Amino acid sequence: MTSLVDTIALALSTLRANPLRSLLTLVGIVIGAGTVVAMMSLTEGFRQRMQSDLTALGAGALHIQKYPAIGLPSTDWAKYRKRKKLTEEQGRALESNCPHVARVSLEKYTWPPEKVSTNERATRPNIFIAGGTPQYEPVNGYTVADGRFLSDVDLALGRHVAVIGADVADALFPGQSPVGRTVRIRATPFEVIERMGTVFGLASKDTLAVVPLPAFERAVGKGFDLEIGVQAVSPDKMEVAQDEVVAQLRRLRHLSRNDENDFEVFSNDSLTSMFNDIAKTTAAATFGVCALALLVGGIGIMNIMLVSVAERTREIGIRKALGARRRRILSQFVVEATALSLLGGLFGVLVGGGVAIGAREVYGVPAAVPLWAVALALGSSSGCGLLFGIYPAVRASRLDPVEAMRSE
Repeated sequence: MTSLVDTIALALSTLRANPLRSLLTLVGIVIGAGTVVAMMSLTEGFRQRMQSDLTALGAGALHIQKYPAIGLPSTDWAKYRKRKKLTEEQGRALESNCPHVARVSLEKYTWPPEKVSTNERATRPNIFIAGGTPQYEPVNGYTVADGRFLSDVDLALGRHVAVIGADVADALFPGQSPVGRTVRIRATPFEVIERMGTVFGLASKDTLAVVPLPAFERAVGKGFDLEIGVQAVSPDKMEVAQDEVVAQLRRLRHLSRNDENDFEVFSNDSLTSMFNDIAKTTAAATFGVCALALLVGGIGIMNIMLVSVAERTREIGIRKALGARRRRILSQFVVEATALSLLGGLFGVLVGGGVAIGAREVYGVPAAVPLWAVALALGSSSGCGLLFGIYPAVRASRLDPVEAMRSE
């Protein structure tokens, strides 16, 4: 144990003796470790955000819309823009003609997000305004924190009432109940009838305001695409309900047997599967960049360790002449290379974590630094130093003490 401590102390003192050279050697390691932490933090953040958002769909629920739920760089958006819009008549037909469908929610959303304001305060322009029906609440899995949700009477009478999320309520009515107060969406006043609770303990839809669908169209216009939320009679009948919905929509939209669907259907499971595929691709690309950076960093470590062996040939000869064993010389240089790369890994973790947290705080990008990514970055960087430090260490341990002491 004492020998190991002495070896580590000697290795660290050698690194301190050449700080600039040591830091320059670490560039590749820092890039590799930083890339792992930054990319995995962003991926993990998006995964948590997606899981949070997916809880907005109630149990046994699915969603139908014109566009894909997740857009990729290769997505042919022109193809989707040519599709016919979903209609309210099609949504109502699903509820009456699909035996395993319990509820149908007709929904529209503003894009881009809007501001919600009072006479004294206003939110940031990051609030999604939704036009919906009373079925919106169970289909999307919301809970009532204070007040009531939309009713059929609200729709029939054209009432201007609104259900607002927690972030909207906190921004406009800090420390107060928003129920009964008035908010404005664009120039239209709405009476708040409910403050929504978070979904399953998460804050997935707190930046949302829901108003009756007719009032939505009067306030922000009719040009937004209709989306249809569907809830099965029970979660175990989800697949049957989805088959019924797809078949009914194809009939209503006059699609022939060989035509592909001109609408998108997604659920928690399908979206999770899609995002996991994207995450796997991102992870593979990240590991590729990391491996390349670590290879460059490893070559740099091997080079600097060979230089170190050449510079310290006389020192090695003296130590061996005084009785230092070959194993002790070997362990010294291996520990030195590993400590150098581990230091680079620590810098990389700080840089990568800083980039991810900075993106989250400044730009609102979802990011969460996972401990396994930190462990992976440190483990891969120290492993790289161990791997590339073996050859210089073996070379140092094999020096002949007499020849080494004669060198200058």
